[in-house]
Amino acid sequence: MAYASRPLVSVISTKTGESIGEQVKLPQVFLAPIRPDVVQIVHTGVAKNARQPYGVSRMAGEWATAHSWGTGRAVSRAPRVHGGGTHRSGQVSGANFARGARMFAPTRIWRRWHVKVSRGQRRYAVASALAASALPALVMSRGHRIDSVPELPLVLSEDSESLRRTKDAVALLKAIGAYEDVEHAAKSKNQRAGRGKMRNRRYTMRRGPLIIYANSEKDPKSGAPDNLSRAFRNLPGVECCHVERLNLLQLAPGGHLGRFCIFTKQAFERLDEIYATGKSGFKFPRAVMTQADLSRIINSDEVQSALRPIRRVPRLPRLKRNALRNRRMMRLLNPAYDAFIRKMSERVPDASRRLPASERARVRAIGKRYIRQLLDTNPTEV
Repeated sequence: MAYASRPLVSVISTKTGESIGEQVKLPQVFLAPIRPDVVQIVHTGVAKNARQPYGVSRMAGEWATAHSWGTGRAVSRAPRVHGGGTHRSGQVSGANFARGARMFAPTRIWRRWHVKVSRGQRRYAVASALAASALPALVMSRGHRIDSVPELPLVLSEDSESLRRTKDAVALLKAIGAYEDVEHAAKSKNQRAGRGKMRNRRYTMRRGPLIIYANSEKDPKSGAPDNLSRAFRNLPGVECCHVERLNLLQLAPGGHLGRFCIFTKQAFERLDEIYATGKSGFKFPRAVMTQADLSRIINSDEVQSALRPIRRVPRLPRLKRNALRNRRMMRLLNPAYDAFIRKMSERVPDASRRLPASERARVRAIGKRYIRQLLDTNPTEV
């Protein structure tokens, strides 16, 4: 399978699924930096703009008249419904922990439902999603079945815009090897877990190919779109999108890059017109680094040959010293040690001075004389 790094892309026939010998220039948008972080943030904000406000009734759980029974009845002091003759009387009400009572912090419809996402971020995210759709590794990591697809990005010949019947669309997908992804999406249809089954979203299904076209004609009688979307709209998982209305929710469902996109030749040629000159004030995103593989740059022969060898300084074992005996260690542990010693010497001046040798000899002689006197007077008691 071919990659999107080459300057030309082959045009695939809608009947044989092989190249017709014609090539188109790769649009610049496919060289945009792939930023999953930007795509995830923009997708989260844009997806919130389709929400409908909801909230519980203002009086929900507050209809019953309830007061506490007070103490002395061996029950909690929670508010209880008045009356008698029914199960409801005596039940706790008016507290958020009680059955049938109001909820904590009741939901209101004036919540901040919608999020403003800047136009530059939205354009950056769409460009990044388009660039990711041209990398087979990212497309396969999303779960799409593209083993039989001739190349990515996949560009169909001009006659693909004239399709109007579903059987013709199925024949086209089988010819280019994309029908396996449609079958994979159809088999994935399952019931949703949870309350969503009751809220008009009963089933979940994987996303299949995204068909991007350029024809915007409409039926003069009904006003409905008269383009290839009529042929693909009944296939499970397949979506269609006009090239001028590319949507991040379709290009990166769930905020995950790598949607399998199929372009018509007319739509593919218009991408440069749209992203290069069509969007006013839009500067095309450029990567800060031409080569993003930093480890490869550092470990290359050119960089390693210019570096000095690693200086390996032997680490000697650190000798642990007793701070109570070593003043230098004590000063490291206690910066106020010197001040403390000075203060203590001022308070008890004789305690920190060493006696002279003659004084020490005199004190020692007095001690010996006292011991000798004790032994001479009463040797038995000693």
